[in-house]
Amino acid sequence: MAHIAFLGLGAMGSRMATRLVDDGHHVTVWNRDPDRTRALRSHGAQVAATPRAAAAGAEFVLSMVRNDDASRRAWLDEDDGALAGMSPGAVAIESSTLTVAWVVELAAEAARRGQHFLDAPVAGSRPQAESGQLIFMAGGDADVLARTQPLLRAMGAAVHHAGATGAGAAVKLAINALFGIQVAALAEVLGLLARSGVDLPRAVDIIGSTPVASPAAKAAAATMLAGNYAPMFPVKLVHKDFSYVHALAAGQRQAMPLSDAARGVMGRAIEHGIGDDNLTGIFRLYT
Repeated sequence: MAHIAFLGLGAMGSRMATRLVDDGHHVTVWNRDPDRTRALRSHGAQVAATPRAAAAGAEFVLSMVRNDDASRRAWLDEDDGALAGMSPGAVAIESSTLTVAWVVELAAEAARRGQHFLDAPVAGSRPQAESGQLIFMAGGDADVLARTQPLLRAMGAAVHHAGATGAGAAVKLAINALFGIQVAALAEVLGLLARSGVDLPRAVDIIGSTPVASPAAKAAAATMLAGNYAPMFPVKLVHKDFSYVHALAAGQRQAMPLSDAARGVMGRAIEHGIGDDNLTGIFRLYT
């Protein structure tokens, strides 16, 4: 079994780290708020006071944090960053949803220190993290990815090699953009139907029976009808991801009108005080 450090114990990270402990790995965890480490300690993990201390002696160091800034602090903090605690030859795995530019920069810094790096973000939410059914999309060297397969498989149902460093991050942003655009469009059209006096549950059943309705759209429609907006993928995080998509597109000088429009919808939702709701909570903008 491997010696693994896990950085970030939010809704996703805590569940992923628990899967690694359950798989028999020696896991040391760190979180900015130490109160969040208590459950993992009780579950058998070791707890470190800093990312650097967590990474000391680890073969693999995984990170699952909120954004670029949190990732930069976890890996490269001048005093306590994880890369400073890692041994040459150890593997840094960044599973957060981040900008491609930052991922490439982080990989270069790891290489400078003689460490390996994978960007390996995931598709899936809290239920998939808890059941070990996440889908990993990894960017980096194929041989390094092969070394990580046992621990990634403890957390996920599938591991895809997306390509070179940054490819995993780029594919993850594309997935989140496609999902966010679908949900934004669905909220808009269902809001129109509701205002037009149409029987909404019946309309949703009809739409769901047609080829235009993806599984994700059907699930989103069900939560909109139920009015259940408990955060699985909060609006604020979706807005952040669309901002990262915009940054990637700007670097390629490509217009992204649909993504930018969806980002605007998320921004409106935040202004209306529903940024902590699940993404499907944007339906409230139309009702």
